[in-house]
Amino acid sequence: MNEKTIKALVDAGAVKKVQIVAHGAAIHVNIVTKNDVVTATTLKGSIKIWATIDACAKWVKNLGIGRVQLVMDKWLPAQKGLNL
Repeated sequence: MNEKTIKALVDAGAVKKVQIVAHGAAIHVNIVTKNDVVTATTLKGSIKIWATIDACAKWVKNLGIGRVQLVMDKWLPAQKGLNL
């Protein structure tokens, strides 16, 4: 789900919960709605990934979301990411 679609869902009040998931060196966002859990994607359809939690949180805040759940049990901050 891309940023434009997520903003529309937020404006409609359809977003129940937002999770910032830190796994390995990558950080991504899951959007929980009434019927589904989807991952934020780029316009090209690939998963939107951040290198830092604060950058991800800033993006979520700019969507108009003020409360998130942070899942970081598998986060390895010292791990180097691959530039694919």
